[in-house]
Amino acid sequence: MWDFRTDPEFQSKLDWIEDFVRQECEPLDLLFPHIGQPYNTENKAARAILRPLQQKVREQGLWACHLTPELGGGGYGQVKLALINEILGRSHWAPTVFGTAAPDTGNAEILAMFGTAEQKTRYLQPLLDGEIVSCFSMTEPQAGADPKEFVCSARRDGDEWVIDGQKWFSSNARYASFFIVMAVTDPTAPPYRQMSMFIVPAETPGITILRNVCVMPDREELDEGTHAYLEYRDVRLPADAILGGVGEGFAVAQARLGGGRVHHAMRTVGVCRRAFDMMAERAISRRTQGELLADKQLVQQFIADSWIELQQFRLLVLHTAWVIDTEPHGAARTDIAMCKVAMAKVLQDIIGRAIQLHGSLGVSTETPLHYWWAMAPVGSRSPLPTTLG
Repeated sequence: MWDFRTDPEFQSKLDWIEDFVRQECEPLDLLFPHIGQPYNTENKAARAILRPLQQKVREQGLWACHLTPELGGGGYGQVKLALINEILGRSHWAPTVFGTAAPDTGNAEILAMFGTAEQKTRYLQPLLDGEIVSCFSMTEPQAGADPKEFVCSARRDGDEWVIDGQKWFSSNARYASFFIVMAVTDPTAPPYRQMSMFIVPAETPGITILRNVCVMPDREELDEGTHAYLEYRDVRLPADAILGGVGEGFAVAQARLGGGRVHHAMRTVGVCRRAFDMMAERAISRRTQGELLADKQLVQQFIADSWIELQQFRLLVLHTAWVIDTEPHGAARTDIAMCKVAMAKVLQDIIGRAIQLHGSLGVSTETPLHYWWAMAPVGSRSPLPTTLG
């Protein structure tokens, strides 16, 4: 049965989340505005505020709600997770407050599915508890996210694996306790059987951050880059560092991406909704040429076009989540791709209109609009930078 209603019990959870994000998470964005700060476990001032907020989320039974019940999550389907992430998208701190920050969510799922008991104790539990952060190290400087072009390799040497090569845009590597690395283990195999996935402790000898790449509008002079250009040189790992079997790296990677892209898309809806709210507030509070902006026909068109576009995209994403919940595995592949492609245009259109309505304020750093606008080119992957390259 197709139904657009949300059951009252879950709606009450959504209402609590929305109030909590507005009252508790959005102020964190003002206190610690740089997008990388939620991952900086060494920022004691931020952590002192963060921990009590995370505890409140736990008390509501909403911590790491993307996880299955056996891992401490709520066992929600993708539609409910999409509705939650729509609200979390309003704040770049909210996913960390709720234990749903990428790439930790996907990395936790990989460890839960493919990790050894020792790896789960050492990495998965601290990750689920919010004590550490992680890095997904997949894309390469010459290949982007196309695994068929990867050259970073892992070879077997006795009881060890040895990784050599470079990785690009490995987000949060500077803060991570471990990396999940995709490397070529058999270049002669069919393209999607050439790679394997490994868990690499951050302190392993041979790992070098060549530089932490800045994205718009990071400031290089303040060392704000969080997307590492990495080199792995003779990085030696034990035999059980492989996640899944040899040649199963692509399948392991795909296991984490589908739902994650839906969550990214719904967080984009949240960003756009916040920009829409700012646009509406501006229209009814700013006067020019003797009347409110809201009385201008072009402003009315801006608002109408933005709302229509936002609702269309929101329903596309929710439908995709519904397909994941109700249809066989893989049935949502085209729908997920549609969300990914549509995301950037919707983000760019709505944020662009909001900037125009805010005039000089819109192009300043006094509002978050400048950052959201800068992120529009990577909106086809996420409203925030990710590791997908």
